[in-house]
Amino acid sequence: MVKRTVHIGADHAGFELKEHLKKFLQKKGYAVKDHGAHKLVKGDDYPDYAAKVAKAVQKEGDGILVCGSAEGICIAANKFKGIRAVPVWTTETAKRSREHNDANTLCLSGGKTLKPVKGIGLSKKQAEKITLAWLKTPFSGEARHIRRIKKIARLE
Repeated sequence: MVKRTVHIGADHAGFELKEHLKKFLQKKGYAVKDHGAHKLVKGDDYPDYAAKVAKAVQKEGDGILVCGSAEGICIAANKFKGIRAVPVWTTETAKRSREHNDANTLCLSGGKTLKPVKGIGLSKKQAEKITLAWLKTPFSGEARHIRRIKKIARLE
């Protein structure tokens, strides 16, 4: 059984982790649509991939974006109406972002996978755990969270 569609994208700093997660998720039964980069290009720009994934998520599915820090690609994705992108570093914050904020785009740091940087980036195993926790956690549907999401939507 194929699970819901996951749109994925990354710049050069997230390329290696994106490729890893793409294969990992396919093995777990997810339909994965890769929006690039399709090859490692040093110096490419994360907003390009954030835009492609955000536009796809606006239509259907969930998104996963990876850049060096997770923050830049997250900022870019959140410029699109209806996108609730979150940079996540733990399984607990992954779950909360879904339960409370109905996040539809997960942003991860690929800094450690391409070139280890002290204190920046996730290991592949950490990213796998976070991604599965995020994908498997449903929105709570609680009235207070619905009210808050509606207020966010009015800001767009």
